[in-house]
Formats: sequence, structure tokens, C-alpha cells
Amino acid sequence: MAKRILVPVDRSPASEALLPLIADAARGAGATVRLLHVAPVPGVVESDYGRVVADSERAIERADADGQNYLEGAGASLEGIPVERVVRFGEPAHEILIEAEAWGADLVALTATPASPFRRLVRRGGIADRVARGADVPVVLYRPRRNRRRAAVK
Repeated sequence: MAKRILVPVDRSPASEALLPLIADAARGAGATVRLLHVAPVPGVVESDYGRVVADSERAIERADADGQNYLEGAGASLEGIPVERVVRFGEPAHEILIEAEAWGADLVALTATPASPFRRLVRRGGIADRVARGADVPVVLYRPRRNRRRAAVK
């Protein structure tokens, strides 16, 4: 049984739908869950006239605080389970793999959004596919159903 479950979340309803499933597994195994949010690296913000409005250090502090707030809310469904929260900056698949190794995760659980075969070919798979191929630990991919309802023709 996995004792250290890494769960990357990205503010999408699909990734948050995975959390109750992970909660059940974590409770049953007595596991610790580490929620991970990967944000883009903030850069220097300049005005239209070339003046620096915000430096990257302050932007990173704000983005980190925003990510921590998001993870705190997202983790509400994990009540009664030991939860850790981490915000990283960079390319999501790469940062997920680094965090899994650094933390010593036994399992990585993430959402794989449905993509067309063409998109998979062009991008060489999505984030979830790249994590699954690159991880040294088991990876659980949750693939939510696509909404296939079509509009009625009148």
C-alpha cells in the first residue's frame, strides 16, 4: 500500500474530482497526501513605458501565496488525512517528476484530460502521459468522461 501519495492539482474541476477518490485510498492505507500545484514562472512586469512595475521575487511570493490558498481550499475534502501542500514553478510534468522523487512518493495520482489523437501526436502526450512515462513509481491516471451530449436540433 502507498504511504506517500503525490497529487498534482491544476485548478480544473477534473483534477479536484480526483481528490475524494484519493481520500478514500489514503484513509484505507493510512497514507500522507501531498498536494502539488505547479504554476508558471513569474517574470518581471514592465509598464508600457519600460519601467519595472513588479519584480520577479515579489511576483513569485504572490503566486506562491495564491497557490497555497488554492491548495488549502482544494484539500478540504481530505479532512482527517495528513496533508502537505507544495507550490512549484516551471513546466508541470518536469516539476511533478522532481517532486515525486524528492519527496519519496510511493504513488502519483493525477488527472489526464481527454485529448484528440492529433493533439497527443503533436505534443507527444499530455502532462499526465509524460509523468506516467517518466515516473519511477506507479502512476494512477484518472480520465474523466467527456461530455458527449449533443445539442438537440430543432
